[in-house]
Amino acid sequence: MTASCTRILRVEGRAISVRGDDIDTDRIIPARFLRCVTFEGLGEHAFEDDRRQLDGAHPFDLEELRGAKILVVGANFGCGSSREHAPQSLQRWGIDGLVGESFGEIFFGNCVALGVPCFTLGARDVERVRDVVEADPTTNVTMDVAARRLDVGGLILEAGLPDGVREALSSGRWDSLSLLLDQPEQIEEVVEALPYVSRWPFRWTGR
Repeated sequence: MTASCTRILRVEGRAISVRGDDIDTDRIIPARFLRCVTFEGLGEHAFEDDRRQLDGAHPFDLEELRGAKILVVGANFGCGSSREHAPQSLQRWGIDGLVGESFGEIFFGNCVALGVPCFTLGARDVERVRDVVEADPTTNVTMDVAARRLDVGGLILEAGLPDGVREALSSGRWDSLSLLLDQPEQIEEVVEALPYVSRWPFRWTGR
């Protein structure tokens, strides 16, 4: 691991709770926003349709919850299509970690690829977390990735996180692009070994 690979050891901040099970990626970011060329500005459209229906009462529209870093959700969050726009929109809104009963498999993988840990808890413990953060939105919450432990204003809970994911996040190996770009010599060696690339007029320069 090199210095440019960010180690995700903990996520700390206030939490925001979105209730409901089986919230799919189309609800997280509606399909019409998939036409974007980049992910810039996608955060403002997270839960766009749900927020319109609730006319300002959705948690993502409440002023006192602005700046929250941790999203508390229910079961099978992020199910449905595999669009990476869903975790991108949440991260760009400000979410750095998620806590829930369970997550859609592809959504979970897309979160890991962004360095966003997803802790799992039993249904009863999720409700305990909700009770605390909904009663007091200023409660400080800490996700300790290495210890797989959640601290919710002094309420300590053991959380689920696969061994491989914990290792990738805590070591920085989740960031595959940085790992690749930190090896320019090896990239050049591969390029030189590819005849259809090495004979091409445009050459890899490492920049």
